[in-house]
Amino acid sequence: MTTAEAETGRTVTTDIPARLDRLPWSRWHWTIVIGLGTVWILDGLEVTVVGNIASRLSEPGSGLSISSGQVTGTAAALYVAGACIGALFWGRLTDRFGRKKLFMITLAVYLAATALTAISFDAWWFFLFRFLTGFGIGGEYAAINSAIDELIPANYRGRVDLIINGSFWVGAVGGSLLSILALNTSLLAADVGWRLTFALGAVLALVILLVRRHVPESPRWLLIHGRDREAEEVVSGIERQVARDKGEGLPEPHGEITIHQRRSVSFVEIARTVFADYRRRSILGFSLFIGQAFLYNAITFGFGAILSKFYDIPSDHTGYYFAVIAVGNFLGPLLLGKLFDTVGRRVMISSTYLLSGLLLFGTAWLFGNGSLNATTLTACWCVVLFFASAGASSAYLTVSEVFPMETRAMSIAFFYALGTAAGGISGPLLFADLTSAGNTGDTVLAFQIGAGLMCAAGLVAAFLAVNAERRSLEDIAKPLTAVTQKAKAATARGRDGRGGPGGRDVTPPSSSPA
Repeated sequence: MTTAEAETGRTVTTDIPARLDRLPWSRWHWTIVIGLGTVWILDGLEVTVVGNIASRLSEPGSGLSISSGQVTGTAAALYVAGACIGALFWGRLTDRFGRKKLFMITLAVYLAATALTAISFDAWWFFLFRFLTGFGIGGEYAAINSAIDELIPANYRGRVDLIINGSFWVGAVGGSLLSILALNTSLLAADVGWRLTFALGAVLALVILLVRRHVPESPRWLLIHGRDREAEEVVSGIERQVARDKGEGLPEPHGEITIHQRRSVSFVEIARTVFADYRRRSILGFSLFIGQAFLYNAITFGFGAILSKFYDIPSDHTGYYFAVIAVGNFLGPLLLGKLFDTVGRRVMISSTYLLSGLLLFGTAWLFGNGSLNATTLTACWCVVLFFASAGASSAYLTVSEVFPMETRAMSIAFFYALGTAAGGISGPLLFADLTSAGNTGDTVLAFQIGAGLMCAAGLVAAFLAVNAERRSLEDIAKPLTAVTQKAKAATARGRDGRGGPGGRDVTPPSSSPA
């Protein structure tokens, strides 16, 4: 695997980012959404199905010698660990070797691991491939969010990113309903139903993989890595297709950027950029991910136990309630997403975090007073998560657009791993004890912790959120390879320009940077 297939080290001036950002929405963009975004549906399906079929896996005749606690405990922790490690591992490779190579590889890893989970014959096999499934999914978050933000026009980036990340909950709805069928032994044998759910995930992943073949590499990534001829060919092809779809000419692009092409960026430079140069944005990302992770765990980690212990809802019926919650989660990004591009990031991020936190405080008060039943508690959760889901999706949007392009995938991976570890490790350890004993006061405390951290993140966003709406990624965070105006002027005085595809070749320095 090579990092560049063309000469690097040249300085070029290009309008490729401006050409991508000025495109009107078209059928081509829908291809990107379907090819890249639908994988979150699989993630939602995976997580929900495993949680809901834990009781069936532990029953005699399931074909697997495993306890319910091992499914929701050990297997879940391994899935989370795999996702965290996968995000960091694949994130670095995504920035180095390209978006397309990695989003094809990570989906293939997910597909294979899910298919092999379906044929589990012992607990160790199930644990191993739950870890590898998470390993693939973690890499998807870095590769996919990078590619989406670099291919979607600036005017639509916010809503598209939110809806795609929110589509996790479409999978959760499907997983809830699918688990009801899988648990019905009058339809499927005890050792068959749960296997078919994993097999279905593998089939859906294969379909997405076939669609994804037609998604191009990010022209922005190609340009920075010395492959400007390919970048020009990709952008010209996109422009022809969009113009054909719209049946009219395209608006003129405005703005150029001069970059110094290079092969790679060191870990030291990435760390200095994220934690020193962009320290305030790192604090923002940390706050947003931790807040949403704990709010979601306060509600979703023990929702089944809460419904069963406090309202005597049978365990095989909790899937219906979770499906309702999942619908609310998806409607939030779907209906509020456009406002992140029009009203603005700072207002919408802070307000969705604060509103969801305050509403959960209210839900905790009503629950503590005994004013809720199973239906009204679910309704309250649905309203809370309508706003929280939009806020949580905006966390992914934020960390994918406020750092320089050379560090984008690694930044997404770091904050995703941080939030996932907090939600999947610290969250369960904290909330399991609070929600499992059936004590009203402990459950209220769980709600209040999640609500408090969500409100704190909202306040951080009110001060630190970046007004990134309708702005080019290069304007929000200048690429590390970008040449300053002072350097450009010196270059122009010292050397003659040479024409080149994808931009004007300003100067070929004697050696390539590290």
